Amino acid sequence: MAKSQNKSKAVILLSGGLDSATTLAIASAEGFECYALSFDYGQKQKSELKSAAKIAKNFGVLEHKIMQIALSDFGGSALTDKNIEVPVFKKSAEIPITYVPARNTIFLSFALAWAEVLACQNIFIGVNALDYSGYPDCRQDYISAFEAMANLATKQAVSGQKLSILTPLIKLNKAQIIQKGITLKVDYSITTSCYQADENGLACGFCDACEYRKSGFKSAKIPDPTHYK
Repeated sequence: MAKSQNKSKAVILLSGGLDSATTLAIASAEGFECYALSFDYGQKQKSELKSAAKIAKNFGVLEHKIMQIALSDFGGSALTDKNIEVPVFKKSAEIPITYVPARNTIFLSFALAWAEVLACQNIFIGVNALDYSGYPDCRQDYISAFEAMANLATKQAVSGQKLSILTPLIKLNKAQIIQKGITLKVDYSITTSCYQADENGLACGFCDACEYRKSGFKSAKIPDPTHYK
């Protein structure tokens, strides 16, 4: 991960979940002017977008955009395909069916475009390579490769304004992420992590995201504020 070149503006990818909320809190605490970007990408549950709006408001972002794209047209993931059920958490070396093909590449590409319009050289993403489901687009090698590509592909980069993809959570486990967020006054009760939360944000309690979240709060010795069905 390259060092930040401009501690002024930052685009934050904000899903509405625990990790992205903590990432926004870190960017804000570091003095960046924050612009939040969320996606209505055809995911089965939309309550995370309500959470994203609340989180963005809590941290006083300068602007919060929700982009509409239709990854559900492709399907291929339990998060976007109505014919594929979200599985119960199970430790496995295989990439799970909850992986959404190329999702972070698509999200980062939108963030890159907005960053260039804003004359911003910083993009924050809350990827994590420890307590996660093994998605290939959450690894540092991937982030470094995207950053290198971005610095070849944009007008501001070739003009000397290099872009940085910032990943403050990538080496933290869930407990450490939660502990960090608590120090930055993240209200985790308004975040939504569950892959199949209902319209009110109530979590299922048994998917991968719920299991990592529950384990994180338990390990951090912090009461879990999640609302379960």
